[in-house]
Amino acid sequence: MRRLRWCMVGGGNDAFIGAVHRLAANLDGHYELMAGALSSTPEKSRASGEALGLPTDRIYGTWQEMLEQERQRPDPVEVISIVTPNHLHFPVALGAVQAGFHVICDKPLVHTTEQAYALQKAVQDAGNVFAVTYNYSGYPMIRQARQMVRGGQLGQLRKVVVEYHQGWLSRDDSGKQAAWRTNPALSGPAGALGDIGTHAEQLLSFVTGLEIESLCADLTSFVDGRQVDDDANVLLRFKGGAKGVLTCSQIEVGRENDLRLAIFGTQGSLSWRQEEPNVLIFDPLDAPRQMLTRGSPWLSQEAQDFTRLPAGHPEAFIEGFANIYREVARHIVALGKGERPEPNFPTILDGVRGVEFVETALNSARSDSKWLKFDGETN
Repeated sequence: MRRLRWCMVGGGNDAFIGAVHRLAANLDGHYELMAGALSSTPEKSRASGEALGLPTDRIYGTWQEMLEQERQRPDPVEVISIVTPNHLHFPVALGAVQAGFHVICDKPLVHTTEQAYALQKAVQDAGNVFAVTYNYSGYPMIRQARQMVRGGQLGQLRKVVVEYHQGWLSRDDSGKQAAWRTNPALSGPAGALGDIGTHAEQLLSFVTGLEIESLCADLTSFVDGRQVDDDANVLLRFKGGAKGVLTCSQIEVGRENDLRLAIFGTQGSLSWRQEEPNVLIFDPLDAPRQMLTRGSPWLSQEAQDFTRLPAGHPEAFIEGFANIYREVARHIVALGKGERPEPNFPTILDGVRGVEFVETALNSARSDSKWLKFDGETN
């Protein structure tokens, strides 16, 4: 498969997530980094671009300059990854879509539902590929869990519990990442809920297919002076009668990146932890527990397709990202051949739903009535 001409907005020298995106994109050789507007100032952007070996005439001082000049080139980039702080997601994504580029955007998608719906319409009008990097949906054992749930092995779903525990924001001096993630002007109106709660919601929805009917949220800012939540607990009611609990926190001292998913049905349950991602626990009703491991030949075809290393060789975060990048590349190439495959990666709809979830939870937390109907408008 040919390599796609690729560009980044954000993700310069000192950006953790920028390096993750580059490693993921390079893992299968489907992308070639050709250009970038890599930082908040032209000077920093140039230094980052030079360090990455980009052509000097394709290191841009601003994203606006990049979009304008790339459009005029005979060999413009095809795909733009947006790895900036959240407040830039909407203007950069909207500009890129309207300029005709495919987009891979970090989560959360944007700050408000109004922005989300405007961006969704722009994507639909343009026909661009738009992916959101909910990377945990790229893990092989998550794909296995999804196949088992959708295949009926758990029976009728009754309850889902998704938890995301971190402790790195337990105090107010946690460095550069904390500074923008706890500033509502940059991060958006939500803190932990937007940063990691959206991952939890997407994982739940991706695996189970359940649709939230209403929710009741309790959000807290434990660190004095913090303007956004750093702890969130949300009760969920799903269409069809199932119930759920979503909790996320960034002030749980001792926790690192502890994302957990448990799904309970009439015929069995599944349990998975991100910090032990190569194992999926299946407890069938009235039968022995099964420990399913990544790379095993009896897993579903999709789980095997998303597996890169033989069993017993751990793989996780980077490979999950890489699976998303690979599926996006395959989709773009297929579209170029006139094919119309179903996306096998999180799309604009996942991003929009995440923004709806955050906004509804924020409104619930501020409301005395608490239980609020989840009126998603995605289509």
